[in-house]
Amino acid sequence: MNLIAGNGHRKWAYRTQLVAAATAMWLIGLQVGSARPVNLGDFFAGPPKARGVLHASKIPLPKPRPAETPAAEAAAKEATKQAPSEPAEPAGQEPPALSACRQALTEDIAIAPSIPDIHEPGGCGGEDLVRLEAIVLPDKHRVAVTPPAPLRCTMASAIADWVRSDVVAIAQKFGSEPAGLDNFDSYECRGFNRIPGAHLSEHGRANALDVRAIKLANGHSIALTDRSVPRELRESVRQSVCARFMTVLGPDSDWYHEEHIHLDLAERHNNYRICQWDVLDPLPQIAPLLPAERPDDAPPREVAKDEGKGGGKKDEAR
Repeated sequence: MNLIAGNGHRKWAYRTQLVAAATAMWLIGLQVGSARPVNLGDFFAGPPKARGVLHASKIPLPKPRPAETPAAEAAAKEATKQAPSEPAEPAGQEPPALSACRQALTEDIAIAPSIPDIHEPGGCGGEDLVRLEAIVLPDKHRVAVTPPAPLRCTMASAIADWVRSDVVAIAQKFGSEPAGLDNFDSYECRGFNRIPGAHLSEHGRANALDVRAIKLANGHSIALTDRSVPRELRESVRQSVCARFMTVLGPDSDWYHEEHIHLDLAERHNNYRICQWDVLDPLPQIAPLLPAERPDDAPPREVAKDEGKGGGKKDEAR
């Protein structure tokens, strides 16, 4: 009896512990929002069933994706081919904003692609730079800049306005239009007139252009410092550039501008301008040092004969 009673007591204690554990788990399930309350019978019905077996029939499966039509697939592939490939911008960075000059200098006015900023020792270089390759006339003809000139956008814009307005009008007087601009020098990191130790030239700031000649569409060329070119034509060019640019240097300004015209947009106090270009007259014709040869068909000269020995007087030539 005692053995039987002891076994019964142990069974009762075991069941009591199971009930207490099940109750605790049921309370925990209520606190965490369990979707399925704990069934106390699960602890007495033998080994638990697999979780997937209990819930497999309750979880709805997604609907199968409809097959795309061949037309839609072809359109998607074609759009991928035609889409331009653009370089990805670095995360958190925006492309630099264009200056007002860069926005105004469109391809209808000049072929002048932007180039990277230049920062060289001694203050050389600048920002908002372009490579002026050609000026586009109102009739869409292009005036090539040979070779292309690296310039500040403001200087390139001033050159384009000068050619499109003044140079076109000057060329029309000769029944033609401009076709080319002879670039003698543009950006160059150097001092004034290449003198060692001189202050920085406007060429070193990409703010100057040296022009040697203007080529016309009819094949003629206007060499701006050539004295054989009509003075009226050279004077017209001089007046146009002195009205538009801050500095104009040409013949008789110094020994460095006898074969080209220097143009720049240097900033000075009170917008002071310099126009030093002496439009020289054609050189005078020099008389030949030796007399001209006597023509073969000229009549013979009559020479006086001596009147005896001892040297008398000679008759004057007739």
